[in-house]
Amino acid sequence: MRCLFTMFAEDVGLLPLESFTGLLRELRHKPDKFRPMAADLWRTMDKGGFSPALAEDLLHFNGGLFHNADALALTQPQIDLLLEAARADWRDVEPAIFGTLLENALDADERHRFGLHYTPRAYVERLVFPTVIEPLRADWDNVKAAALLLADSGRHTEALMEVQAFHHKLCTVTVLDPACGSANFLYVAMEHMKRLEGEVLEMRASLGERQDRLDIRGETVDPHQFLGLEKNPRAAVIAELVLWIGYLQWHFRTRGKTLPAQPVLRNFANIRHCDALLTWERQELQRDAQQRPVTHWDGKTLKVHPVTGERVPDETARVEQYRYIQPKTAPWPKADFIVGNPPFIAGKDLRTDLGDGYTEALWATYKDLPASADYVMYWWHRAAQAVASGRTRRFGFITTNSLNQVFSRRIVQAHLEGKTPLSLVYAVPDHPWADGSGAAAVRIAMTVAERGQGMGRLVEVVGERPTGQGDVAVDTRQTIGVIMADLRIGANVASAKSLRANDALCSPGVKLHGAGFMVTPEEARQLGLGYIPGLEKHIRSYLNGRDLTGKARGLMAIDLLGLSETDVLDRYSAVYQRIHDRVKPERDQNNRASYRDNWWIAGEPRKEFRPALKGLARYISTAETAKHRLFVFLDQSILPDNKLLNIASDDAFTLGVLSSHIHIVWALAAGGHLGQGNDPVYVKTRCFDPFPFPDCDHTTRQRIRDIAERIDRHRWRQKALHPELTLTAMYNVVEAIRAGRPLDDALRALNEQALGSTLADLHDQLDRVVAAAYGWPRDLDDEAILERVVALNRRRAAEEEAGHVRWLRPEYQAPDSVAVQGNLDIGDMVPLAAATARRPWPKMLPDQVGVLRWALASQTQPAQPEDLARLFTRAKRDRVAEVLQVMADLGQIRRVAPDQARYFF
Repeated sequence: MRCLFTMFAEDVGLLPLESFTGLLRELRHKPDKFRPMAADLWRTMDKGGFSPALAEDLLHFNGGLFHNADALALTQPQIDLLLEAARADWRDVEPAIFGTLLENALDADERHRFGLHYTPRAYVERLVFPTVIEPLRADWDNVKAAALLLADSGRHTEALMEVQAFHHKLCTVTVLDPACGSANFLYVAMEHMKRLEGEVLEMRASLGERQDRLDIRGETVDPHQFLGLEKNPRAAVIAELVLWIGYLQWHFRTRGKTLPAQPVLRNFANIRHCDALLTWERQELQRDAQQRPVTHWDGKTLKVHPVTGERVPDETARVEQYRYIQPKTAPWPKADFIVGNPPFIAGKDLRTDLGDGYTEALWATYKDLPASADYVMYWWHRAAQAVASGRTRRFGFITTNSLNQVFSRRIVQAHLEGKTPLSLVYAVPDHPWADGSGAAAVRIAMTVAERGQGMGRLVEVVGERPTGQGDVAVDTRQTIGVIMADLRIGANVASAKSLRANDALCSPGVKLHGAGFMVTPEEARQLGLGYIPGLEKHIRSYLNGRDLTGKARGLMAIDLLGLSETDVLDRYSAVYQRIHDRVKPERDQNNRASYRDNWWIAGEPRKEFRPALKGLARYISTAETAKHRLFVFLDQSILPDNKLLNIASDDAFTLGVLSSHIHIVWALAAGGHLGQGNDPVYVKTRCFDPFPFPDCDHTTRQRIRDIAERIDRHRWRQKALHPELTLTAMYNVVEAIRAGRPLDDALRALNEQALGSTLADLHDQLDRVVAAAYGWPRDLDDEAILERVVALNRRRAAEEEAGHVRWLRPEYQAPDSVAVQGNLDIGDMVPLAAATARRPWPKMLPDQVGVLRWALASQTQPAQPEDLARLFTRAKRDRVAEVLQVMADLGQIRRVAPDQARYFF
């Protein structure tokens, strides 16, 4: 990095022209001299003065970059590479490339652990603008309008003072990135703040301020305002370099060849190498009862199993475990704005990626956060606390789009509904991510929050296309309104509470934790299936989400729940040997004791859910993540995988309601989305548990049963007739037919196989009857459906608090309870507008501009000065009119017509 900065310094004139390039040209023939000569050059650059290496007087650089002037010994080919780089023009280099160089120098594990990932500039700006630049520009608009009003009334000195005061504020605003990597977000924020500063300086000059008051030694936006926390030591050094290169580039663009003041680089210590979440007194090596170091498998080193020939964990590749003593919340510097892209690590992967000791210290320190929360949500929580306390004005983060899923959503909702509530002023709930070479298989969300309760701007991606430059261009649409914790505007879906009526009926399937549990039918026969009595209970047909919606693999799974290790060995010795050889080596290295000790049983066998399935000939299932949200009956003999959500009911009424448009709309809004395909995710706690089923008469209930049975029979019949036909393909046709889209040749062929038109008609019938069961109109739009479901959930929750539970399957859930019947009329649910109290009229002129902008933005139609004046105490109509006219002259608001004093935002 010292070499790269030296090349930049040479090209912008901070070093003599061709000095470093000439030195490299000379040293390529004597490479053994490179190390001492480069070190001598950098020592001189650190202090300033005469450089024997260049035979030139040098500026005083300082700044920390050259405090350690050590250089690496290079070979001639390596010096030739440096020389080739030095011949390039580094004056306008994009500082973000330094982060890309670092990312490419790290292996995948390091990049993942430190969260160092390429962020395209367009994505950075998409977050930096609403977080930092828009509020600063809103302040500047207020000051411009105030200064113009003052100048027009002959108060030029006061007008200049307003602008000078804003410039001082701009030069003292601080921006923090608490996971700054190579400082891309800070650099972009600084660049746009420098652009804003240019406008401020122009206005100072236009108001008569002399040029000598605006020279380079005056107050200016510079790197000391941009603060970073970074765990990777190399990234922390690069971050400072990026900020200084960006600052110096701006200096030479605006000041020509005028040299900056010395020292050229200042050691502001604004980038701190530290952990952003935790501090601790010390780390202690964990020891067992015999005082031996506690270790576990490193999670990546494999070996070939001597019996099976498969790759299994290498038990000799061990990592020592440390305990973090007295962990505490890491302090963050005070900042006006917080912005960044913290590491993407799922909550389930924290132990694997961060280690047991660190993860346990994290959970112990942040006890108010759910342990399953993604790593990024710890940053979100800390930034939200800073805003709620008044220490920070706004914060904005990039997160994965799982932000609107259950554990992350709880954190967001807690801050939106807290004692000092926050509001989301900007949100992109679902956005493609790019890794520098194209779209990666992950989706992100962007959120910006500030203190108080107000409306925000929801930006939804409606089109995507690769640019060929390593990122993805998007088309968007914007909606203004109150943004909920689930990153949507409209019905407060996230507020819905779980209902006791649905208790104990829904669960994911088994989680094997060992591929050795899966067998083909032929392997099952070799293990004894078909001739060893009782084995049919323990080797069962097995389906995962893709098997259900796509082409099934035809696999079976070994299910030994209820048997001891000795039972398995005595009764099913071949099965025992298979699990011993193909599952136990992996389980032996698992950090969880229950997985190690019970190695012959599926990791998550769903022991608590199995009683709900007892006595049922079938149950309902849906793929957790799927393009189409569809529900089917599965035979009780089938063992469902963890990626299937299963409902313990054989009642076609339940299947029918779950398959209805009303429930599908709810599930799409309440659930999440996952992966590059952005497929909907069915989340038990948000989609099933809070959903209020209709409480209708027997006749309507039976009609729903009949149609649901027909739908289920239709699908399985057509699949049996056409083995290549999948449920996804079947519903591709149904979706096109119901949307009224013309069918192409491929869809027409599928329609013939699936009888898609008939299936679509059955779903239309089902939707009409389910809507009638609720007592709702059939033609409600999606938002109206969500409003009604939320309202019905609220009423059902209130009923349950009073002791009345409408059990979905009472004979299992509450065999001794008394059934509660009766339809509910939820009315038209017209939302009531909150009464707005009159606000005080500010004394300061910039603040008056600001409150009028707020007032106009909240109006649904153009407003007159007297209308707006009535919203404030002690606001005079003439003063309001004067401020509005100036705002219109500056283009900040619009006037209906030149002869009408009616304005809109």
